[in-house]
Amino acid sequence: MSVAFTKDEDHEAAAANLPDRPISPHPNLVTPQGLSQLEAAFAEAKAAYGAAQASGSINEDRTAMARATRDLRYYTARLGSAQRIAPVSHPETVVFGCTVTIERDDGRTQTFRIVGEDEADPAKGSISYVSPLARALLGKSVGDEAQAAGSEIEITSIR
Repeated sequence: MSVAFTKDEDHEAAAANLPDRPISPHPNLVTPQGLSQLEAAFAEAKAAYGAAQASGSINEDRTAMARATRDLRYYTARLGSAQRIAPVSHPETVVFGCTVTIERDDGRTQTFRIVGEDEADPAKGSISYVSPLARALLGKSVGDEAQAAGSEIEITSIR
């Protein structure tokens, strides 16, 4: 058998056997917005699965079908385990779903919203509740200090 044939078959087999997306061992806490994002991602995965099935022979694009199947499994599991946490209107301490402003010992001020793992996006100002920074802040009040990434931080506001 030609090497060219084995490479194609190996590539197709690898495409059809994409590893599952890892699911966190932590409770799947979500904000109302996070739940909406999960529902939207599930709908997209379901649509991609339908499109991959409708495209004709699955053998034509095994990667698309494998990706859609994997994503559908992931979002089904995440929606099934989602625990919606209602927002606290005036938190006295740092809790899940609140927005906290900190001042670092170098003078930088940063603001983050503490959210679920699937909705966290530090570049957009949201961090996961299981991140080291969030764990250092949870339960603390304005004026409290904490250690994060080897430096002192002080909580300046919670909303």
